Amino acid sequence: MKDILGKALLDYQNGNYSEDIITSTNISDEDILPLAFLFRNYEDMPKLEQKALELVKGSILDVGCGAGSHSLHLQEKDFKVKSIDVSEGAIEVCRSRGIKNTAVSNVLDESETFDTILLLMNGTGIFQTIGKVSLYLKHLKSLLNKNGQILIDSSDILYMYQDDDGGIWQDTNANYYGELDYYLSYKGEQEAPMKWLYLDYTTLETAAIANGLQCELIEEGEHFDYLAKLSIKD
Repeated sequence: MKDILGKALLDYQNGNYSEDIITSTNISDEDILPLAFLFRNYEDMPKLEQKALELVKGSILDVGCGAGSHSLHLQEKDFKVKSIDVSEGAIEVCRSRGIKNTAVSNVLDESETFDTILLLMNGTGIFQTIGKVSLYLKHLKSLLNKNGQILIDSSDILYMYQDDDGGIWQDTNANYYGELDYYLSYKGEQEAPMKWLYLDYTTLETAAIANGLQCELIEEGEHFDYLAKLSIKD
């Protein structure tokens, strides 16, 4: 991995900002991901993220923390937060921003337990494929303290397969429609494509129940996105 995200975050943090990240998927054209958005404060966050940060309790694990904006807000509110990301550059940025407990880590390698686990900015993305959802949910469940919760957001991207007449066109032989190949490029350098999963709420709920978790729809956004809370069944 070239850690393009980490390089871009470090450039922005160190005052070397000159351009943004370019993203694309196997079903969508190139789009711009403004670096400033990744350093946003609470007031500039989407409402689903704000809602998630309002619902946190106890000790917190921020998974895929990026530049650490969620963690920083919670730390300022005196929460005990551990921030993890697979990007070394992202974690370096988190440390330089003053986040106290942060590590380069894949959540599957975590063994501590927490009261709240945050997976935001399409948190289901780290599951990669529909076939790995149970693997991740089982492990996340093992990281929860009694009465703990997982706050996770995603989007139902079925609308991206809609034609001009309102019909849905899908290859019935293809994988789940939310499984995408995700591309990042920055300053002429391109990362190898990674698998990224957008999970509709019904599928998330079904998978949660199958893995001994309760699933609650907390709030829906304005564009097919949602925030859910997972907790261990009594």
